[in-house]
Amino acid sequence: MSMLSRTFLAPKHCLPCLVACFVSGVQSQNITGLKVSQAQIQDIEIYGHYDNAIGSTESASKGVIGSEVLVSRALLRPGEILEHIPGMVVTQHSGDGKANQYFLRGMNLDHGTDFATSLNGMPINMPSHAHGQGYTDLNFLIPELVNKVQYNKGPYYAESGDFSSAGSAKITYRTQLKEPFAELSLGLNGYQRVVAANTVTLNEDTRLISALERMNNNGPWRTPEGLRKTNALLSLAQGTASNGWSSFFSAYQAHWNATDQVPSRLLAEGQYGGQGFGLFDAVDPSDGAKTNRYSLSGEWQALSKEHTDKVNWYGIYSDLNIFSNFTYFTDPISRPFGDQLEQFEKRNVLGAAFSRSWLSDEKASHTFVNTLGLQLRQDAIHLGLNNTAHRTVMQNVRLDNIKQLQIGVYAENEMYWQEWLKTIAGLRFDQFNFQVNGFLLPENSGAKQSTQLSPKFSLILGPWQKTELFYNQGQGFHSNDARGVLAKVDPVPGLIASMGQEIGLKTQVLKNLQTTLALWRLRFDSELYYSGETGSTQAGRPSERRGVEMAHHFTPTEHWLLDATFAWTKARYSDKDPAGNFIPNAVDKVANLSVTARNFGPWSGSIGVRYIGPAALIENNSVQSAPSVSANLRVSKKINSSTLVTLDVLNLLNRHNNDIAYYYNSRLSGESMAGVDDLHLHPSELRTFRLSTKIKF
Repeated sequence: MSMLSRTFLAPKHCLPCLVACFVSGVQSQNITGLKVSQAQIQDIEIYGHYDNAIGSTESASKGVIGSEVLVSRALLRPGEILEHIPGMVVTQHSGDGKANQYFLRGMNLDHGTDFATSLNGMPINMPSHAHGQGYTDLNFLIPELVNKVQYNKGPYYAESGDFSSAGSAKITYRTQLKEPFAELSLGLNGYQRVVAANTVTLNEDTRLISALERMNNNGPWRTPEGLRKTNALLSLAQGTASNGWSSFFSAYQAHWNATDQVPSRLLAEGQYGGQGFGLFDAVDPSDGAKTNRYSLSGEWQALSKEHTDKVNWYGIYSDLNIFSNFTYFTDPISRPFGDQLEQFEKRNVLGAAFSRSWLSDEKASHTFVNTLGLQLRQDAIHLGLNNTAHRTVMQNVRLDNIKQLQIGVYAENEMYWQEWLKTIAGLRFDQFNFQVNGFLLPENSGAKQSTQLSPKFSLILGPWQKTELFYNQGQGFHSNDARGVLAKVDPVPGLIASMGQEIGLKTQVLKNLQTTLALWRLRFDSELYYSGETGSTQAGRPSERRGVEMAHHFTPTEHWLLDATFAWTKARYSDKDPAGNFIPNAVDKVANLSVTARNFGPWSGSIGVRYIGPAALIENNSVQSAPSVSANLRVSKKINSSTLVTLDVLNLLNRHNNDIAYYYNSRLSGESMAGVDDLHLHPSELRTFRLSTKIKF
């Protein structure tokens, strides 16, 4: 027996992916409106908690990760839930309240650029952000409430727009809990976390979920991180996923001290300012941040015999004040107290998305599904940049108001020509309206409009002998920071195009083993890079990436799940420049191996090992980051039917890895005015233990 099973309904000319796509992954038992007969019902077994069976996706690099997998592994940070996506790496180069560093397909996605993430239909990426384009802060996520993660890689999907060239992830919360619970976790370095959630059935069809999380953590740093995080959620849902609605209110606030990366020359000396200095020290201990986020969002979906309609809407307020000092004392004359910067913003977001899909008439010669969609989003942002010292403002550098309107329209046709042949053709049009009002630099004020037309195409062949073949091609894009778009000196385009191709294979020849293989290419008209001195993201050189990804999911018995993924990438600038054509921080190899054991009496557990290969840190590849290997262990025991005790051991092997490494110029006090080109490191945390007790009511 498989660990999960699922039934799909399919018209006679269609594979099970027709219904899966038509209703966007809703549970099959709720699909009552499609015009099919009982003879056309097919049972598909899903192995290893993944809804990635033969016939369920339109590419080899698309899938759904179920909740049983998501809760089976130890997490250091909430954002690491995305590491379940094959080839994805999630790290941190600063305080744990800050958005993570993301890596996928040979791209340093920085804090989210080129990977679009949403929660319950609400986008998380923030364009024209004070700290980085596409800033994706997942620290407000409560992992225990996540029901599934749907992921796509590549710009092949008409529904996906800005920031999705490398891929996207749709995270969905539960709208009903099996039972209320409370969980207390304690760990080394002052780690304390409490999370509790309750579900109330208001009537036979309406459910209310309330959840509260509080976390404190100091970390291993010489200057205690002092992370204090409070998180609350209310959700109300009625009906089913295919015919019903849900709404979510989220409130989150956090503040922390940040130990940023440190120069390797200082680590070699072992002291600074007459005192000992180590890997977990900070050159500027006053770095840190505070943030708030409040959101109200909702989803509505209706499925009938003729069509399915879906509506998403959201409103978001967020703010951030972050103090960072990466270069220390490069300008002692005009900035004698150091190079610390404050980046700050207050943001209001309103948005909505509408789509309708309809099935072909029974008399049609071929079965098809057509989809039309409209997406709207407006950001109103007040943001700026200051030179500071010990979090005291010394000089105002930039202060701007930005209004940014995004309009996306897409159409898609899925045509089932034969039982073994399906095509998907899509076309997407996006329009961005940028408006900047510069208070300190009025010459950079103004308005500009940018548009992008993005065709998409997929070809699916099979299955033959439980094997499918895929060809995918599509054009995507990412937006640039509005301040760079409206700059009078060296302005950048509003939208930067990408083009991706992929050949893929998915096979399930062996009953309990699913394998996917993808060979892909992704080209950009321009890379993005962030300028801390100007506070904007700027366009860089054109690039091309090629890679291979392979994933295996094996469930030999109902007690065991083995996952093994490997990704290799060659990332290069595609123009000719004497500086070299290697792309800094483009990780070329990523591998993950995890083994999960379930229900051996009262015991369950998992161990995961992650390998991150070296990356060029400058264009000529003369300086590279070091590879890293890390392992996490989780062991759980059911004390009784309502109590579960879990021990997490993070960085089990106690390896001295780096979460990230950069190579740039910095200056320490007393050094030459020219500064020093050096390797700057942010270490991974050493072995740590966390013990949790979860009680169900």
